[in-house]
Parts: sequence; C-alpha cells; structure tokens
Amino acid sequence: MKKEVVPVQIRGILPANSGAAIFLGNDDKVFVIQVEAAMATVIGMFLRDAPKERPLTHDLINSVFKGLDVKVERVVITELKNATYFARLILQQENELGRKIVEVDARPSDCLALASAHKAPIYVSAVLFEQVEDMSAYLDGINEGGSESSEESET
Repeated sequence: MKKEVVPVQIRGILPANSGAAIFLGNDDKVFVIQVEAAMATVIGMFLRDAPKERPLTHDLINSVFKGLDVKVERVVITELKNATYFARLILQQENELGRKIVEVDARPSDCLALASAHKAPIYVSAVLFEQVEDMSAYLDGINEGGSESSEESET
C-alpha cells in the first residue's frame, strides 16, 4: 500500500447498545469503530489468548492460512464512507518460488480479529486518522472509572 499510514493499537473494547465500541489509537489520538457484539468478543478473546470451547470462524481462517503458509502481515483501516469504515487485509506467502503479497478488502472487525490472532500490526491511513474524532478523553474517563469492560491491548 503506497499511502502513508499511522500505526495504532486496540486500546479498549466497550459494550454499547448496538454492539461494541473498539477504541483504536496511539499516544496522539484514539478513535472508535463500532462492531457487532460477537466480533468484539472474538477480538477480545484473541487479545487475551483465551481458550475457546470450539474453533471460531477466525480460527478456521487461521488454520487455512497456516496450511497455505500465509501470514497476516498487517491490516490497514483505509477510509470512512457513509459512516462505514473500510479496511484491507495484507497477506504474505513465502516459499521456494518467492514472496507474494496479496491485499484483500475486508471488514475492519474481521481485520482486527485476524490482526489480534496473529499479533500483526494495525495501521490507519494518515488521511483518515486526521479526519476521525479524538476519543482519548472519553477512553481515559472510562479507564479512570475502573470499567471492567474496557481492556488494554498487550501489544
């Protein structure tokens, strides 16, 4: 991807009325992406390396990637259109024939789940990062209030 990007981390997950809020950011700014409650649970499980009773869909994808010797190199949250975020999953496959990079359009929630599972870096396009509202104070308020539903990323 040739666009300038900004590295971010998952800074917290907070249940909301219509799903969950994923707080993404760095020391400069934090913004929120709304995801389905089930996706927030999956992302949280991968962040905590929590055991699962049965493999989840993202575990299946991870098994397929492993079988094909594919690595999640990084994910990029690329843009916001009509209140919907868009993202790219960047995959790498390397073997005796060489190295191949593939970019795939994907939902940000799926990208965040796979990045969490693979401990892969998360980026946001610099243009988008400039546009999003800074929610740092809100996240700090939640963390200071001792909310147990917010979790810090270990990355």
